[in-house]
Amino acid sequence: MRYAYISMHVLTFLSCQDKNKEAMLRLVKEWEGKEILFPQNPIFTIQGKDTVDFDFKDSEYKIVTYVDSAGCTSCKLQLPRWIEFMEELESKTKDNVPFVFVFHPKSAKELRHTLRLHGFNHPVFFDEKDDFNALNRFPDDMMFQTFLLDKANKVQMIGNPVLNPQVKELYIEKITGRD
Repeated sequence: MRYAYISMHVLTFLSCQDKNKEAMLRLVKEWEGKEILFPQNPIFTIQGKDTVDFDFKDSEYKIVTYVDSAGCTSCKLQLPRWIEFMEELESKTKDNVPFVFVFHPKSAKELRHTLRLHGFNHPVFFDEKDDFNALNRFPDDMMFQTFLLDKANKVQMIGNPVLNPQVKELYIEKITGRD
């Protein structure tokens, strides 16, 4: 049932060729309900320097995004848009929804600079060995490297809410119980 709901929205909001739609639907079906695994004892920092205790395991929902080292990391991050989305979601929900950012940076120094430049003060995990991806084998397309997870770390939705306004609305609807 949930697959039909997600699939309907994917079809509705994507204006791709039929071949691309079919591939995306297969990808959504493959990831729906899949458990996302996390490396043991990931170390979260603020801007890559100050280590923080960041516990997201018992949250009803969490949004997890993985950013790999391919291409322009700062272009992919869209940090101002993430900040806006985090603030918007916080204003619409009574529960704190953790955002889990996992980066496999080409250059940790460049990423730290980008985080400071944008004043991004949210905990992030610098996964220099790419253990997170090794555990989960994420899709190559960055549009599908962000997930809405439930308490058991099962994928409820897949898609990047800062790159796709329709996905953003679906995340908000699911989290606020309007779906």
